Amino acid sequence: MHFVQRLSVKSILRTTHRVLIDRIFRRSVTKMTVRDALNKALDEELARDEKVFILGEEVAEFDGAYKITRGLWKKYGDKRLIDTPISEAGFCGMAIGAALLGLRPICEFMTFNFSMQAIDRVVNGAAKNLYMSAGRYPVPILFRGPNGNAKGLAAQHSQCFAAWYMSVPGLKVVSPSTCEDYRGCLKMAVRDPDPVIMLESELLYNLEFPVSDEAMDKDYLIPFGKAKVERPGKHITLVTHGQAYVYTLQAAETLAGQGIQAEVINLRSLRPLDWDAIFKSIGKTHRLMTVELGWPRCGVGSEIVSTVMENPVFFQLDAPAVRCTGVDVPMPYSEKIEDECTPKDHHIVDAAKRVCGTKI
Repeated sequence: MHFVQRLSVKSILRTTHRVLIDRIFRRSVTKMTVRDALNKALDEELARDEKVFILGEEVAEFDGAYKITRGLWKKYGDKRLIDTPISEAGFCGMAIGAALLGLRPICEFMTFNFSMQAIDRVVNGAAKNLYMSAGRYPVPILFRGPNGNAKGLAAQHSQCFAAWYMSVPGLKVVSPSTCEDYRGCLKMAVRDPDPVIMLESELLYNLEFPVSDEAMDKDYLIPFGKAKVERPGKHITLVTHGQAYVYTLQAAETLAGQGIQAEVINLRSLRPLDWDAIFKSIGKTHRLMTVELGWPRCGVGSEIVSTVMENPVFFQLDAPAVRCTGVDVPMPYSEKIEDECTPKDHHIVDAAKRVCGTKI
């Protein structure tokens, strides 16, 4: 087995992290972990607007299951950070009611796998309310928490819900990757009048990224539907989001060493989606591959590829648009098998090379 295939998820993330710092973000001076980026952004939004409050399991006295809300309960008190019972349907419904009355709740799911317990509230209670009330009752609420696989969490705690929620009218869905993404997306979500789903990654919480001075501004916002070209290229477009971004960027580094310049698009926003950025990139590279850690059927990549097929940009492709996704199986508990069930940098490299070697 090739050496890179024996790397653990944490090792790959650390390797990618070094690449990000050394090659991608040299211009930046401030460094922080994704966890600290989220914590600081939450702190700033709580201070900015007294209508903002956080509720969920262990978010207050325990400082959060992943310490995202560390120190905020001591600073803002019981009315602004509320520990709830283990009842997603219950506290999600409470949050929606608070939003209807003019507050701006941040509802934390310990994992989005648990959001299935409250999916009726999210879809029928939050997403559709503005439409069904003829625009009279907006629901300004942020649902946030880790999404997708972490490490050794098995089948019931490793699902990616990006495609689930991005299919629902009335929701806005973001899937950030870097610290700047997390800051800008969270702040935009808290201030938006509509319900927002923010899909995070537990495996990214400990990663440290450089952050620009611009992104450290208290009013730094990333507009919905605005992707970012993280790395320019001319041979193939790689479209990705969330945790998959770090593997995709590492793959682009490897491909560059083999003469293939990949353009990496970090979507950040899944609904709305930045079609202009994708179409413009295809017009330059004439090849497209999507990269995600979720299942292949009815996924984010499926939506992107089908939309490209339905638009004139299709005629600019020199090879079939393809998807690089997780394996179509429930996630195994074994970490060694789990590691091969989602695409890593070597999988992305192999797939991209096949696309670049294929002619219609």
